[in-house]
Amino acid sequence: MTMTDPVADLLTRIRNGARVRKRIVDIPTSKLKVAIADVLKREGFLDGYEIVADGLRGTLRLKLRYDEDGVSAITEITRDSKPGRRLYAKFSALPRVRGGLGVSIVSTPRGVLSDREARLQKVGGEILCSVY
Repeated sequence: MTMTDPVADLLTRIRNGARVRKRIVDIPTSKLKVAIADVLKREGFLDGYEIVADGLRGTLRLKLRYDEDGVSAITEITRDSKPGRRLYAKFSALPRVRGGLGVSIVSTPRGVLSDREARLQKVGGEILCSVY
């Protein structure tokens, strides 16, 4: 079976891992997935990530973040732009997730950025997902 939407697969694995309180989630790697993981780490939703060589294309190992009570830093993570319906926005029209408490991850000509970083650099792009 071929993967039609690898980003949705990444988000689903993170969502499922957070629901069952897993500390580590393994995902087949790609440049886009690593870029999304980097934004999640910069924004404080992940404790870190690493690329584990497995002889094939590698595995992206994400370390999910929890507070001292075991509550996940990621409450909700949703795919915005889908293969059947792409969603683009100018930097001035980027949505604010939960009034600025959450983050949109945007694929721009300057790389994958959070909505805040995209606004600062004045670049728009494809809105990949929202995290809260």
